[in-house]
Amino acid sequence: MVASATLSGSAIPLGESMKPITMKMHGYLDYATVLVFLLAPGLLGLEGLSALVSWVLAGVHLIVTLVTHFPLALYPWLPFRVHGWIEKSVGPVLVLIAFLPGFAASFAFYLFMGLLLVAVAWLTDYSEGPTRGLDASR
Repeated sequence: MVASATLSGSAIPLGESMKPITMKMHGYLDYATVLVFLLAPGLLGLEGLSALVSWVLAGVHLIVTLVTHFPLALYPWLPFRVHGWIEKSVGPVLVLIAFLPGFAASFAFYLFMGLLLVAVAWLTDYSEGPTRGLDASR
């Protein structure tokens, strides 16, 4: 007999994640996020520092995604948990950026993206995948 917990009447085996976003799904969301940050300045008319931050975020997010140890990576060596720590930090920072004086024109964009990253972080099972330290030999 498998121990289980109930949530809304359905049994979920203990030890199984109730987070719906898998590693592969998260990879697709990451590449979509890169595109949003890359295209936002042109589509939303972001200028100056606001546009530069968006483009830098696109580049950094792409690099982190390409090296994360999950199915859609090009060179998987960064543990998925570390990827999660990065995103759990960046989301709240984006919310704070939205309130900075030079970002009034891009307030909604950075607030939305920050809250979206926080939501994705809450809904992703970062316990999937290798949990050992950085291993460049893989």
